Amino acid sequence: MKKLRLALGQLNLTVGDIEGNTDKIISAIEKAKEHECDIIAFPELAVTGYPPEDLLLKPSFINRNIQAINKIALASKNIITVVGFVDKIEDIYNAAAVLLDGKIVAVYHKNFLPNYGVFDEVRYFQRGNEITLINIEGYKIGLSICEDIWYPENPINIQAIEGAELIININASPYHAGKAKFREEMLKVRARDNLVSIAYVNLVGGQDELVFDGNSIIVGPDGSILTKGESFEEDIVLCDINLDAIFRQQLKDNRLRNLRAMYRREEKVREIHLDYRIKDKLETIPQKTILDRPEIEEIYKALVTGVRDYIHKNGFEKVVIGLSGGIDSSLTATIAVDALGKDNVKGVLMPSQFTSRESIEDALELAKNLGIETITLPITEIFEKYNEELKDIFKDLKPDITEENLQARIRGNLLMALSNKFGWIVLATGNKSEMSVGYATLYGDMVGGFAVLKDVLKTKVYELAQYRNSISPVIPQRVLEKPPSAELKPDQKDEDELLPYPILDEIIMLYVEEDMPVQDIIRMGFDRHSVEKVVKMIDSNEYKRRQAPIGIRITHRAFGKDRRMPVTNKFREL
Repeated sequence: MKKLRLALGQLNLTVGDIEGNTDKIISAIEKAKEHECDIIAFPELAVTGYPPEDLLLKPSFINRNIQAINKIALASKNIITVVGFVDKIEDIYNAAAVLLDGKIVAVYHKNFLPNYGVFDEVRYFQRGNEITLINIEGYKIGLSICEDIWYPENPINIQAIEGAELIININASPYHAGKAKFREEMLKVRARDNLVSIAYVNLVGGQDELVFDGNSIIVGPDGSILTKGESFEEDIVLCDINLDAIFRQQLKDNRLRNLRAMYRREEKVREIHLDYRIKDKLETIPQKTILDRPEIEEIYKALVTGVRDYIHKNGFEKVVIGLSGGIDSSLTATIAVDALGKDNVKGVLMPSQFTSRESIEDALELAKNLGIETITLPITEIFEKYNEELKDIFKDLKPDITEENLQARIRGNLLMALSNKFGWIVLATGNKSEMSVGYATLYGDMVGGFAVLKDVLKTKVYELAQYRNSISPVIPQRVLEKPPSAELKPDQKDEDELLPYPILDEIIMLYVEEDMPVQDIIRMGFDRHSVEKVVKMIDSNEYKRRQAPIGIRITHRAFGKDRRMPVTNKFREL
């Protein structure tokens, strides 16, 4: 019985850190050798990190990545290594290199290039036009890259008909809520439809607004899960693949036999025979069981991962957060502590004459529960000085949103002063509900280097806070219960100026995330006036969102890479 021992190198790699990525890949190869693995596979564009974007336009970047592949090949002694890199043959390709005993023995070019949502691969890469199979002792292994596996008619179909028992699919598949489960179900269907085992290796870690969840998986030809990798953590996933059992199952299946009988080869198929003997193993690798996590836990882990990697990969150590005593700043501070540790998070209280005693108490209690240092910088006198300086210009004009925004901008200036002086990066605390309708002050509470909750609706903020408190109660209960308020004028409440958040968030989800037409939203039972109000606010605040800091993507339609609306835009559905 032939057992191919496969390792999936689920690594946290950094865009542009070619040397560091190469070292991590070689280290994982050595670990795989210790387990007598025959093959180890790494994620899509593992050498360069994903997505490299316009770094791909730099010839020196491409050349250095090719040098790295040759270095990794030298480390691939007596083990087959599949690793993602950028290949160059006149044009450039998103490619998978097959390495063995110091040589590049095969290269596969990605056939399907995604060009939607956060993906821009058509901008950079030429499409591959060949199907690649690796032949080891008569057993065939198909290679594919990420998008290649998502379409029903994909290279896997041809590879299975050509006799592949195993498909290795390397990926950089970014996270959004619910995607891991959807991806898993898709892989089960592909495996059953083609009677092959599929090894799916994914990237893990944060890269700007994207977060990669890992969740690498190996699926049997019957759709059963053989093993899974951890979520949001680096992992070396090991599995013994019984190639003989797959071969026998394929022989018995009339469906695959009939397809092979009707098959007329039209695609360019390359079959590479490797001079490699599958290692004899005395023991079978025990399979670990990875339980599915609730969606809210996944989202929380994504936010923690996104913060940790953005701060560390950009060379920062400490962050500073304006603590208002509200739910958004409380959750942001909690995520930051979980990501970076309490000693690397600083809280700043900036009370005004409109700040309630309860808000100050809640902010201090949160800081105590988290164990973070706080600084108090009252803004009342500064605000009064602004008003004094502007009184002649503003004479005979009533106070309005101008004075509210002045307070937010004073706070923003103080946070940025601390950032400049001490090298702390400011974490913005605004959520997706506020960013959608523009309920935020440009150059005020929107300042910051990174926006943790930018893609998290207000209702989801409360769910995340409650989830985190179920682990250890750090966010004061009163914060979860009191009506949210910007506290920029007397008796101010968010929902008095907007809508109740459950209604507001539903409309935002339908209009922004689902692209639903306004009239269809109204037909779902929402009040026409409310829908029109929200849509007008969303459409008129693109200029604010364009100037906001980047933030972590946790939905399939985030502001930024996903949703790209022109600022100067006269089109309105209303």
